[in-house]
Amino acid sequence: MTHMPTREGVIRAAAKIAEILPPTPLLPVEIGKARCWVKAESLQPIGAFKIRGGWHRLSDLTDEEKSRGVVAVSSGNHAQGVAWAARRLGIKATIVMPRDAPQVKLEATRGLGADIVLYDRPGEDRDAVAAGIIAKSGAVLVHAFADPWVIEGQGSAGIEITQQLGREPSRIIACCGGGGLAAGLSLACPDAEIIPVEPVGWDMVGQALKAGKIVRAADNPPPTICDALQPPATAPINLAVLQGRSSPAVAVTDEDVRTAQRFAFSKLQLVIEPGGAAALAAALAGKAAIDGHTVITLTGGNTDAAAFAATISV
Repeated sequence: MTHMPTREGVIRAAAKIAEILPPTPLLPVEIGKARCWVKAESLQPIGAFKIRGGWHRLSDLTDEEKSRGVVAVSSGNHAQGVAWAARRLGIKATIVMPRDAPQVKLEATRGLGADIVLYDRPGEDRDAVAAGIIAKSGAVLVHAFADPWVIEGQGSAGIEITQQLGREPSRIIACCGGGGLAAGLSLACPDAEIIPVEPVGWDMVGQALKAGKIVRAADNPPPTICDALQPPATAPINLAVLQGRSSPAVAVTDEDVRTAQRFAFSKLQLVIEPGGAAALAAALAGKAAIDGHTVITLTGGNTDAAAFAATISV
């Protein structure tokens, strides 16, 4: 792949996305005695920021590539981003999803017209499943975080943030799975401190940044309620973008995340899924510093109703 993510690409992605979607709200919030901001990506049409990368990638495909269709691997939000873009562009989409993905995400992806191929997590190699489909169909892989167009598309949120603040933020606290959003934001806002936030035991971006090389999750990583933040490793392209641009990553516990979900519901009237609340969890737990120009990403709201009700009823 010759294309590498650039700030110019992020700016172009932001312009493309602005043509079809309004900016998501940047809302003021008080945490302790500090006032900062949250970027409510949970209010996107698919309920998550992944619509950005999906649209930038698929709308840049050639006509020949579009005719072959696309394949994506996702627990749900990237799946919906790709499916949404594919439906709008008339492209066949096949999504490889874990059998234990939240039902709301499976149903939403299917509702957008995508074909779903299920795999067992743990047990099956999702990338191998996708590779088999691509070998038979010739479809184009749209990786959830290691695709340069996807990185640029996710970074478009940083362009919006800067426009809404009237200046570049001092720091962005970002929910982090494979590092696509964090990498894109680092390109969009080169002078801002980028703080990736991952679940405890799944901090593969943080460990890679410390080691200076790709680190894979342990054979038996701890369970986490953050289903959207469980890739077994980041990718070389993400690490290359983040090295020298990102601060050390922060890890949050499930209880930190539940506290953040309750906070967002009571203080902001927002329904946030566990993975989408990780950045807010870090701020509330005092694991990431905040000031008046700090922005916290709320990356998704696609949560199981019963699980969410149990969380906020505590």
